[in-house]
Amino acid sequence: MTVPMTQNTAQLLVACLENEGVQYVFGIPGEENIHLVDAINKSTKIKFILTRHEQGASFMASVYGRLTGNPGVCVATLGPGAINLLLGVADAETNSTPLVAISAQGGLDRLHKESHQVIDLVSMFKPVTQYANMVLTSHAVPEMVRKAFSISKRDKPGATYLSIPQDVEMAPADAESKPLPIAPISVTQPTASDIDKAVKLIAGAKHPIILAGDGVTWKHAEQYVQQLSELLDIPVATTFMSKGVLSDRHKNALGVVGFMRKDYENFAFDDADLIIAIGFSIQQFDPKKINPRGDKKIIHINMFRQDTDSHYDVTLNIIANIRPSLAALIAALKEQDIHYANRKPVIREMIQKELATGAASDAFPMLPQKIVNDTRAALADDDIVLVDTGAVKMWMARLYQTYLPNTCLIDNGLSTMSWTLPGALGAKLAYPDRTVVAVMGDGSFMMNSQEIETAIREKLHLVIVIWEDASYGLIKWKMDMELEHHDEVDFSNPDFVKYAESFGAVGYRVTQASEFEPMLKQAVAAKTGVHIITVPVDYRENLKLIEKLGNTTIRI
Repeated sequence: MTVPMTQNTAQLLVACLENEGVQYVFGIPGEENIHLVDAINKSTKIKFILTRHEQGASFMASVYGRLTGNPGVCVATLGPGAINLLLGVADAETNSTPLVAISAQGGLDRLHKESHQVIDLVSMFKPVTQYANMVLTSHAVPEMVRKAFSISKRDKPGATYLSIPQDVEMAPADAESKPLPIAPISVTQPTASDIDKAVKLIAGAKHPIILAGDGVTWKHAEQYVQQLSELLDIPVATTFMSKGVLSDRHKNALGVVGFMRKDYENFAFDDADLIIAIGFSIQQFDPKKINPRGDKKIIHINMFRQDTDSHYDVTLNIIANIRPSLAALIAALKEQDIHYANRKPVIREMIQKELATGAASDAFPMLPQKIVNDTRAALADDDIVLVDTGAVKMWMARLYQTYLPNTCLIDNGLSTMSWTLPGALGAKLAYPDRTVVAVMGDGSFMMNSQEIETAIREKLHLVIVIWEDASYGLIKWKMDMELEHHDEVDFSNPDFVKYAESFGAVGYRVTQASEFEPMLKQAVAAKTGVHIITVPVDYRENLKLIEKLGNTTIRI
């Protein structure tokens, strides 16, 4: 967008967004931000994606930011519109995802008193963002936009928020005001002393293990994690949010940690005396799951120090860019004769056995293991799967084999429900040439299903797989585990095929186990339209899994 000779604040703001490389803005217009929406629509570089709910807009922006590394942008009007953005903004912040939220606010002439639809939005957003402020004058726009984007992309990415009063948005701006230049981000280096200490800790360990978090993906350090694992021949476990950092085909890939009970991978941590945590943050899961006695040595390699936790008592912090930190560590280790026998294949074998059992099943409703197996079989390595929160997350996180980073997206920060359907739109816009599949429970689906219309209007090819059990499955699972009964978790569903068709989407319903994989392949091959597949799932497997894990002992 070329800045006009005379401009208003909204036009200046859009010029600043263009300067930041923004391609999409997700949101809904309101009376108080019509000038901003108008300015976006006049831009030749930015496309406005009209959503059906502001929550959907924030989830679209969050996933777009997660996949591209550039802040996703969502906008709303004041009051209820801004409040609806809040969930996705908080989700982005807790997932360390770059996002910039912008909302309208009442005019400056009425903020000092009680006024229609006016609440203190900056105070509301501050606890769930890294920066929240109000634009009080057009002169501040270039600095505030640059600051919002810069903070959102810093060492620990997250969400930022700007509030723009209605009279400020439409006020004339200085014709000489223009976007600020974007300074390159410096790459911090580890100290030689820290690398030397890390080498000594590794050399003194008997059973080291690598824990890779989502920081590895943010800093594109996957190849270094693999090199370190291969150099020492030690296993790599990932968090739910970093699946694919090491391909599940790799012999050192251990799987994920973070399941609510002791899973196969936890036995490897029981045996470990040193955890090399790379890009990990304790917000992804409670470290008590991997260090219950708090007695293990930990090397923490990340861009920031981790919060204090008695089960994550760090022995050595290497606070620097992850890539050069790992490169320096690998180079130093190559000068040593350090090698371990990877004694963890039994864990990989048990995961594969569980998948194979599911693959052979023709039971209906379908076993979760079978649905996971058939989903993987129908998709290419680089297809993107978004996994919603609920019982479906537990099964997909544990068993879905992932071969590339950012191809199985799981929310394990705020762990909100219903992010995947709108998030799939953000994913498809980030990677238009790749198949995008949202996998969700029926409870999650009904929370944000209105965004089906957005996908159809934008002519996006999406596939949605609904695991149907007519209940809030994860809560039922936990109630049955702790109370031995469940209450207030069951509901009824509409006919999802007719529901899909009412939007103009294609609806499918699986009636026997053999139908699911061909249906999914058909939906993927279509390349156009929105395809919604309903799969009845047998969640009686949930408690069977808990019993099985409780009786499992692995000798390593």
